[in-house]
Amino acid sequence: MRKGLWSLICLSLFSLPLLAKPVVIAHRGASGYLPEHTLEAVTLAYAMGADYIEQDLVLSKDDQLMVLHDIHLDTVTDVAEKFPGRQRSDGRYYAIDFTLAELKTLTVSERRNDKGEQVFANRYRGHAQFQIPTFEEEIELIQQLNRELGKQVGFYPEIKSPAWHRQQGKDISQLVLAMLRKHGLDNEDKAIYVQCFDFTELKRFRQQLGARVKLIQLIGENSWGESGDDHVRLRSVVGLEEIAQFAQGIGPWLPQLVDMQTLKPTELATWAHDLGLKIHPYTFRLEQLPKGVSAEQSLDLLFKQVKIDGLFTDFTDVVVNYLRQQPEN
Repeated sequence: MRKGLWSLICLSLFSLPLLAKPVVIAHRGASGYLPEHTLEAVTLAYAMGADYIEQDLVLSKDDQLMVLHDIHLDTVTDVAEKFPGRQRSDGRYYAIDFTLAELKTLTVSERRNDKGEQVFANRYRGHAQFQIPTFEEEIELIQQLNRELGKQVGFYPEIKSPAWHRQQGKDISQLVLAMLRKHGLDNEDKAIYVQCFDFTELKRFRQQLGARVKLIQLIGENSWGESGDDHVRLRSVVGLEEIAQFAQGIGPWLPQLVDMQTLKPTELATWAHDLGLKIHPYTFRLEQLPKGVSAEQSLDLLFKQVKIDGLFTDFTDVVVNYLRQQPEN
């Protein structure tokens, strides 16, 4: 083969785009093994090899960003025992009604249902004194581990219920952005994505507040009441085109990507990828695998057929080990 032709072939090969390795996102930390969103769950997920660790963010009474899955306290803490009578008229205890000092007195446990039963019966059953962390505590922990271990494990905060927070007189998005800027994280080149179900709020975060960080539009079902947006429209071609104007990707619910009856991919992933959007679906759980389908088969479907770019999981180690066993592209 002539030297000039060989050089041309080599140049062409090296100019081909490299397929990015899918990322593993620790859903509320290593929540398959330890109570969700605790610093201990974060540390375990880090040790298991997560690429990103999720932080759901809500506000305390004194405007502290707390890492808690939702605005309520009663299903994951002993708030009813520690603060009897502090519930609202609906019987629920809200983080926003408690100061940071009060929230730090609570013990975090495995999530319970309205009957007081553990949602995932075989998960952590101990009684250790886990606490609700602040966002800043998680930032410091992960950044220090990165510094000491030479890694770049990233952050994946979610702005929870921004419209509800505004009804309570608080602008959670502004406080989130201020915290990101304090720690040098409002940067598209840093290992961080900010996610939200509220389409209007995510646009505001980018367009009005001037956020530079990478954004992910979460997509749920309208019946969940996560926002006032039409989530059926958001996962249509028209909706995805609007998302692509200001966000880097979408976070759909797994059944929106795969028909759970036929186990065939829907068109959503193709539409999103055609628009240059990354796809980071939620949530891979060993307890919720389709009937008769193994963890490996489920992951094959998601990574090899749907071709997702990342996955939220309660079981970081399972997904990390699966990806490590796959041949390099």
